[in-house]
Amino acid sequence: MTTRLLLCALCLGAGLVVPGQPLVGQAVEPRQPVERTELGGRVHMQLATTSVDSVPQSEFLLRRARIWAAARLNDWIDAAVQVDMAKGEVSGRYAFVRFELDPALFVSIGQLKRAFDLFELTSSSEILAIERDGSIAGVTDCAGIGGVCSYSRFSERLAQSSLDVGILATGVLAAGEITYLATFTNGSGANARETNNAKSFAGRLEWSPVDRLRIGGNYGSHDYINEVTGLTDRAPAAAFDVEWGDFAEGLHLQAGIMTGENWRALDDTGSSPLFLTYQGIVTYRVPLADPGKVVAVEPVGRVSWGDPDRATARDGGWLLTPGLMLHFGGRNRLSANLDMWRPQTGSAVWGLKVLTAVYF
Repeated sequence: MTTRLLLCALCLGAGLVVPGQPLVGQAVEPRQPVERTELGGRVHMQLATTSVDSVPQSEFLLRRARIWAAARLNDWIDAAVQVDMAKGEVSGRYAFVRFELDPALFVSIGQLKRAFDLFELTSSSEILAIERDGSIAGVTDCAGIGGVCSYSRFSERLAQSSLDVGILATGVLAAGEITYLATFTNGSGANARETNNAKSFAGRLEWSPVDRLRIGGNYGSHDYINEVTGLTDRAPAAAFDVEWGDFAEGLHLQAGIMTGENWRALDDTGSSPLFLTYQGIVTYRVPLADPGKVVAVEPVGRVSWGDPDRATARDGGWLLTPGLMLHFGGRNRLSANLDMWRPQTGSAVWGLKVLTAVYF
């Protein structure tokens, strides 16, 4: 991705900001002036270390440097675009138009997240652990997907979650107790053209029986080209998750279990093994009675288990993550995590991460 994408995104944002301004490539003006436009972004700076000797022991990372623009065009259409300039390249994140057809039906078209996985659908400005997948530099233990065998590693690398290009339908039912999401996408991922004639599907149903409790069920079917047979195949996955609490104060728990086909670890016949993973993250946010520069502290704990092939013995492992967050107000914080990977075979390794997050 070149800087052309950044320029196009900023041009689009500018076109949305100025009421009555003709849109680029359009011969007519919008029927109504833009009602509201918002600009913002986030910068995440990270120090990451590793106990693995074969790679640099520490490095500074510009983990995220994102700018976004969103506009409400009228009472039923809005749009947003987000660009990331971290890791030495410019890449597109979100870019979509959303139509509010009914409180029970919002339809979005563009590049957006697949409707799968509580942990992935939680914004990076609010995630409880520094890295969703607990990645440690130099670790490639997990069969097919590489890295550590963590919950989010399976979800992302098997293309059941994260960004893709297509259509999202979502809405709220039963007086707010039930929320649904469904996506129909290319399956090729962000900033990529379609590679076959098939499409990927994902759906999530979330039930809130009482305040602060959310119970979710997820199903995904990812299309891919089988490297052994050369044919287009499908890899299903299913997940169940639960969330208690919120990002404001007190106890916050996110837990999930997921299984499906690990299509990145095909056997000689082109068949996919079944994987299994589960994870729990718990925090407790304590607002300070007499806040100064720090307004709240929040200890963090994560336990994640992953098995890339249930038919193969001792090829999985545990990811353990103690940590602490210091909150400065809003979504601005300083976090520290110690990710410890304990494979069933081989030596345990660890990685320390410190993240400064600024949201504006």
